[in-house]
Amino acid sequence: MTSVITRATVGDRVRAGALLLGAVLQVVAGGLGGSGAFGLSVGVVARENTTVVMPVPAAFSIWGLVYAGLLVLAVRQVLPGQPQRAVHRATGWWLVASAVFNAGWILAFSAQAVVLAQVIIVSLLVVLAVSLARLTALPAEGAGDRLMLHGPVALYAGWVSVATVVGAATTGTFLGAPGDGGVATVLGALVLLVTGAIASGVVARTAGAVPYAASVVWALGAIVVMGPPLAVTVAALVAMLAVVGVAARRVLSAPPGRRVAAAFG
Repeated sequence: MTSVITRATVGDRVRAGALLLGAVLQVVAGGLGGSGAFGLSVGVVARENTTVVMPVPAAFSIWGLVYAGLLVLAVRQVLPGQPQRAVHRATGWWLVASAVFNAGWILAFSAQAVVLAQVIIVSLLVVLAVSLARLTALPAEGAGDRLMLHGPVALYAGWVSVATVVGAATTGTFLGAPGDGGVATVLGALVLLVTGAIASGVVARTAGAVPYAASVVWALGAIVVMGPPLAVTVAALVAMLAVVGVAARRVLSAPPGRRVAAAFG
């Protein structure tokens, strides 16, 4: 059954325009935060509050892919026949909120308002989780949805899932907790194991299982490459294997003709 409704309402067009504006806002905020044009760069603030679960700096290049995916999504949903679709009505304003929260997180973190930034990134994770859940309830209608809707949102949600955990550790260091040492290592390892378990559960049930898994594995792998203590390394590797295993099982257990749908739909 198609989700296209005959006419787009004024509200549909306003929502579509707001999402396109938000997608552009993310790119601008990301440029400001990455360059240090506003306050300190995000990388500098992170290095000043380093922890045992800090990813290697190159890992943050995934933001470019995330921004590109959301921009493609936003452009597509303003095209004729798209604004009035049920899937955009179900997810559009949540994705607008994600763009606002992401821009706010960048600006807050660059201004060294680390606690506020953590509150914002938790809010970002919540709205992305709602968006992904709503996409899961409305299966993709073809390759366009899989590549330009489910894929970008799932990739974004997976990265933010781990970034929220890393941010929590950074916030703790900012507030005076030790960033390394025995206690930090044990807590870091436990948190990564829990993160892997939760991410595996999401991969087993959600739309965009493979993009979500890919960004989680990217983030966890970047923590390993950074060279943390052995316990943290082992925990990250175990979490990665769990996520990859669940994603592979979900795709390979589907009939051959349905494997792309299982991966992205």
